[in-house]
Amino acid sequence: MEILGATLRVCVDDLETAIPFYERLAGGDAQRFERGGVEVAAIGCFLLMSGPPAELEVLRKVSATIAVKDVDDTRRVLTELGAHIVAGPIASPAGRNLIALHPDGSIYEYVDRNA
Repeated sequence: MEILGATLRVCVDDLETAIPFYERLAGGDAQRFERGGVEVAAIGCFLLMSGPPAELEVLRKVSATIAVKDVDDTRRVLTELGAHIVAGPIASPAGRNLIALHPDGSIYEYVDRNA
């Protein structure tokens, strides 16, 4: 399993207001998409999310998004280490992803670019 980096997940009330701040902070433009009624903007190492409160409540439980070389390999390693795969791997706008519950109770999303 090869970890390539991590993205900080930030739930915001108003995506339009938050984007200019994070674009300036990260020095880049937002890449926007929508998934399951949640508007998303990826800016540098930040993933901004805005949407219905019930959806954001679930998203807030995921500590970070971790970029990996291969989600299938990551699933194998996580399972060997005692993690519980909550969802996935499934295709997403950013690549294939899975959600894992670590033995310590932390929840992370793992994503690769292999669509």
